[in-house]
Amino acid sequence: MVAGSYLMTVIATDYLIIGAGLSGMAFADSLIAESDADVVLVDRRHRPGGHWHDAYPFVRLHMPSANYGVNSRALGSDSTDEAGLNAGLYERATAAEICTYFHRVLEEHLLPSGQVRFFGMSDYLGQGSNGHEFVSRLTGEAITVRVRRKLVDATYLESSVPSTHTPSFGVDPGVRLTAPNDLVALAEPGTGYTVIGAGKTAMDACQWLLDNGVAPEMLRWIRARDAWLLDRAFYQPLDQVATFIEGVSLQVEAAAQAHDVDDLFRRLEACGQLVRLDPTVEPTMFHGASVSAAELESLRRVENVVRKGRVVHLGADRIVLDEGSIPTDAGQVHVDCTAAGLKVATARPIFEPDRITLQQVRQSQPSVNAALLGFVEAARDDDADKNRLCPPNPYPDAAVDWIAWSYIGQRTEGVWSEEPDLQAWLGASRLNLARGFRDHLGDPRMQSALGRLIANREAAITNLAQLLP
Repeated sequence: MVAGSYLMTVIATDYLIIGAGLSGMAFADSLIAESDADVVLVDRRHRPGGHWHDAYPFVRLHMPSANYGVNSRALGSDSTDEAGLNAGLYERATAAEICTYFHRVLEEHLLPSGQVRFFGMSDYLGQGSNGHEFVSRLTGEAITVRVRRKLVDATYLESSVPSTHTPSFGVDPGVRLTAPNDLVALAEPGTGYTVIGAGKTAMDACQWLLDNGVAPEMLRWIRARDAWLLDRAFYQPLDQVATFIEGVSLQVEAAAQAHDVDDLFRRLEACGQLVRLDPTVEPTMFHGASVSAAELESLRRVENVVRKGRVVHLGADRIVLDEGSIPTDAGQVHVDCTAAGLKVATARPIFEPDRITLQQVRQSQPSVNAALLGFVEAARDDDADKNRLCPPNPYPDAAVDWIAWSYIGQRTEGVWSEEPDLQAWLGASRLNLARGFRDHLGDPRMQSALGRLIANREAAITNLAQLLP
């Protein structure tokens, strides 16, 4: 269903959602499950799925499929991988699988509900004198939308991916510069491969090259800064949920006992809640990316790591960086992984009288955040109360941002614990990583973790507030 199939130029709806990526889809799915609201969903792409349509083909979720997507439909089979770098952990969907999943959610659930209309290939123009406006990229038809309740902005934290961003550095003609997307289309081998970037995309590019036979000594990795990473083993659902609760309890214990910021990070590393690629380099970045122990070991095989700041210019025979330069050559393949990825934006109230700005609330769980906001919008009437329940928790960037990220999340969990309807919704939601933990109360690890959590949570919240930069 596209904009051109409507003859009318003015339509009305309860909620106009801009953006049909994960956040917009999960919010819409939850909202119509909890209310009889009418929804118009607008996206510039031809199908829902957001940035996954532009992602490199070998990307996977960095957390389990079991907790990703919309609440009403499972993604994958809730199985664990038997081989590879993710062996023993729950499966992680590919970009192609995710795009297909969101298409089926739309075609088989949202549209048949009669509550949702989707306008793809359409650009939102803003609010005019007669209402909100968008225009079809195919027909040029302009549509005015009269919104009875609220505009929902699902683009505020829109991701930036390599294939659609412009590098910040200059590039001489003839230099072999590629986005990770185009690695799979290389026709000639490189004399070497220089991966530019410090985040999850760069890690994925290095790992894909290693997996496809490129020797570690053929790789050069330009990392302007190193990152703290999450151990994926502590973010497993379902039958492994005791490990997740154990991880949370260890984080809370470290936060409660830390004497200062340095001591906090030493404790988090000692209990396995933060890991780093190079044990000799202090990370200054934290984006919440996860790795398995096997991935970490594999990536550490890349020993030629350049730490001279960011790339300023890619020349035919030399790469200029903030703090010096290094040689290159015409046959070298340079892989640009410098897109920002997650957007670090100033927090704003999520619920306002005429607008909802979708943002993160609970750490590292974007799907359950968006779906929970849909539930809260349907279940509560007062915006002040909704904002009390759902304070925005900005994506972290610097390492010290772990403190605010965790503080806001832990404080919010405490608020939720006093809300029976939220607890019931979370207990039933497939997106909730902690779902079903009570079914494992007989597990000694679960018993120990819950005891540690109860003993330290209040002290952790108090101490994190004092450690905030």
